[in-house]
Amino acid sequence: MFLFRTESRESQSHRTLLKVEREIYITDAKMVLVTPVLLLLLSLISLQAVAEICRGTHCYGAETGDPRPCTGAHCPGSRSSRTPRQFNPTTQGRAAHVVASQHHAYHSSPRAASEAYPAVQTLRVRHSDSGSGARIKAPEVLPARCTDADCAALVKQLQPTNDTQDCRGIECRLPLRIRPKARAKSCVGEGCSSEESQPVHLSDRAAQFLGDFPELGYPSSELGGAPLGVQLTCDIKPGENEVPSEDALILHLQLAKGQEKLVEALRGQQMVIRDLQQKLADQQEALLSQQREILDQQRRMYEQMDVVKAQYGLLSDTVKQVSFQGLQAELQSYFESHLAGLQSQARSHLQKSYAVHKMDMDSKVMDVVGEANFPQPLLGCPSPCGKEEFCDFQRDPPQCEKCTMCPPGFFLISQCSPTADRMCQDRDECLEVPNICGERVKCLNTPGGFRCLGVSEREAMMGLCGHDYFYNQELQECQACSDCDGESVSSPCTAISDSVCGQPSESRLSQSWGGNVAVPPARTSGAHIFPGLQLNIRGKERIDLLSNEAGQVTFLQHGLVWLDHNFAIKHSCRNFLQVGMRLNGSQEEEGWDLSGVRIEQPDGKYFQGVSASSGVEVEPNQTFTLLLKSPNQHCNQSKDLHVYDITTPSFSLLWLSHDTGAVAMTAQMSLLTHYQTSYRPTFRLTSVSDPYMIIVTHDNRGVRFTESGVVKFVLQQALYSMGHTCIREGFSLIAYTNHNGTGQEAMQAFKTGVNYRDTSITLSGAVSVASGDTLSFEVTSPSQCNIRYFGDSTGISMLSLIWIPSAVSSALTATVSRTGLPFGAVRNKPLSFQQISPDTLQVHLARSGEPNSQKNFIFHEKGTANIALNLKLIHSCNIVKLTLQRVGGQGQQAGPVAQQVSGYMPEGSEWASIGLRASFPVQNGTAIYVTLDCIRGRVNQITHEGGTNISILWVAV
Repeated sequence: MFLFRTESRESQSHRTLLKVEREIYITDAKMVLVTPVLLLLLSLISLQAVAEICRGTHCYGAETGDPRPCTGAHCPGSRSSRTPRQFNPTTQGRAAHVVASQHHAYHSSPRAASEAYPAVQTLRVRHSDSGSGARIKAPEVLPARCTDADCAALVKQLQPTNDTQDCRGIECRLPLRIRPKARAKSCVGEGCSSEESQPVHLSDRAAQFLGDFPELGYPSSELGGAPLGVQLTCDIKPGENEVPSEDALILHLQLAKGQEKLVEALRGQQMVIRDLQQKLADQQEALLSQQREILDQQRRMYEQMDVVKAQYGLLSDTVKQVSFQGLQAELQSYFESHLAGLQSQARSHLQKSYAVHKMDMDSKVMDVVGEANFPQPLLGCPSPCGKEEFCDFQRDPPQCEKCTMCPPGFFLISQCSPTADRMCQDRDECLEVPNICGERVKCLNTPGGFRCLGVSEREAMMGLCGHDYFYNQELQECQACSDCDGESVSSPCTAISDSVCGQPSESRLSQSWGGNVAVPPARTSGAHIFPGLQLNIRGKERIDLLSNEAGQVTFLQHGLVWLDHNFAIKHSCRNFLQVGMRLNGSQEEEGWDLSGVRIEQPDGKYFQGVSASSGVEVEPNQTFTLLLKSPNQHCNQSKDLHVYDITTPSFSLLWLSHDTGAVAMTAQMSLLTHYQTSYRPTFRLTSVSDPYMIIVTHDNRGVRFTESGVVKFVLQQALYSMGHTCIREGFSLIAYTNHNGTGQEAMQAFKTGVNYRDTSITLSGAVSVASGDTLSFEVTSPSQCNIRYFGDSTGISMLSLIWIPSAVSSALTATVSRTGLPFGAVRNKPLSFQQISPDTLQVHLARSGEPNSQKNFIFHEKGTANIALNLKLIHSCNIVKLTLQRVGGQGQQAGPVAQQVSGYMPEGSEWASIGLRASFPVQNGTAIYVTLDCIRGRVNQITHEGGTNISILWVAV
């Protein structure tokens, strides 16, 4: 019964081994690499296990109580301690390292290690039937009755040799205790012993050792594992358990070859980089060499130019030092010996052609031999030259020129001839007059004069220069007085000024000029005027005061200028339009705004007439332009602008010389505030030509004048109004003069109000002031009208004035007469005036008994006049025209001088206003008057009090 059970277990074990062999046959290549290491570790462990079995309580008979002595290979002392022949230190070291690492991974959980590798336990031990204390037993079973011969045979079989055919391949290298035992043959009969199936128990220590190293085992059969011994016979060939697998070697070789190729590629790239760096260095060196060559060529060119300059200086010195008798020979020899060499040198370095001239003074003919321009010699000028002229052969073609006059301080060495100019040489006063500057002062000769070193300006101005010499303050040297050569001397030579020849020129104190202004045509249908549109100024007269080109005015002389522009337009632009004046400096690209007047938005319903004015000091080459601007892009030049074409000149200027002693001043409004009812602006000076004559009062609300004279002024204030009462009653701008603490209204202008709109109010006039008088202004508005006043540097809120001495100017003011005012359908009717200011010698209003009484203003002296007219009225006219007419004086043509137009009265407004400004020349007997014309409507009323006045400024010429 016991034997049958043993055979069953052996057959079951054999089937398990075959199944494991089939599973191991398809295992991963990774297990093949680990197999040699595991074999060596198992060999060492088995040897120690056998030793423990033979020493411990589990030796043969220990469990069964067999008292027979133990003999055979498994008994103590039978095993040799000699190292096996297959021992390899390297392999053992690797196995020890693997075992140590695995033991470190599983030392904390022996149970996990035993569960992870159950195959090892299955191969070497089996569990006892008891569930509590499982003991590990050896799978081999020795016969119960073993003779010496049988034991020797059994010991021989258990030794790790391959003497028999029981083992194949690497199994022969395994210890006998773990080597797969050959399948026992079936035994039938009495000779069979039942003791062969008795199990032999292994040492507990060996089992614990294998349990601590779960990596030595294989996964359980439930997970697809297999016993160790069967796997080794399938996976590993004999003699190859100590080397890497073939795949690992191939991978290693491929990696090595890849690294070599990478190193070779990096070396090739390094060589390419070195070549590029070398080429770059060569190019840099070539560039540096080229730069050095260029610098050398420039240096040589400069040296040759210095040589040419030195030789030219030598030639000029030679001409000055030689006498007239040897001048021909010296010039001929010099040209022949030196200029030929200079020509070749200049041609080689400067690449220019120079002609060699040869002068024949005897035949009076100069032959010009040129390489390109003059292939044949020229005989002279096309026509014979006149007296005091010579033929200049240096021009192409030769032409006659006037002979040069010897300047003061030079003496004549050769007269002017038909082929040569007059030759002069500087007089050396230091040699001719010894001690001309004194015994202790050194004299230095200068062209046309001399200089005494160390002499103060005061000493020189006292007459140190001597007779026929004057002291030039700019050059700080003595210069010879000019010789008028028979002409009349208007101003003789003095110790500090040169003589002036000819008739004394007529000095002008004032002058006027006028021109028409037109809007340039739009370049495209959608052109906007947001950046600014320059208006074209076209003058009819040409004077030496200015030039009019490209629609702008360029000043040619110093002086003070008063500018006026009358402008009438109907527009549909959003917000407002602004017409202004701009002055650009001669040396600057950016200029500054002189004036700016805003034209409110009436939605294109009617024409609006505005006037812009300014006074400024100008310099030569400064340009003046008129600009039309919009604050946004919503203004189309071709669709939204309709300018009224005024027949008379709409632009005029009054120029004043510095000889008049006039003073100009400009100031800006210094506040941006809200006011109701009345507002007195404060000023901040921006420019004044004489701060002694014009100063600002202590509260900055007025201007004080040091001396008596006539003041021409203009005030322009930009504002934004809110309220319907603003439209009905409008605004007024009043100018006051204060004399000894007593204020008096001088001028007043009216402006129709607007609601939620931007607009401007402006006032211009001329008043006479005494020493210490002040000029101030005030803006009045309805009590329920809110106004915002603006002040900036764009000219929209500014004060500009010119003070003129009373000796050369006069002013007259008047208002319309109470009686005789035109009303109804008015067609070109003159206005009657009533004089307010006292009479002047230069101009007065025609009195009763004189022609056109109360209508004409008559001038009694030649000069330049400036008119400023303001008119406040009620009308229903489509167009209202205000024209300034002139009655001819001595040689003057009668006709209109200036004109301004205005359209319908704004809805809701009680009053309207219109005004004009102009400058023009007058003669003795010239008379002017003003006419009013109403088109398609009637004039209902013209006020004779505030808002209607005329001021006339007269300046001598």
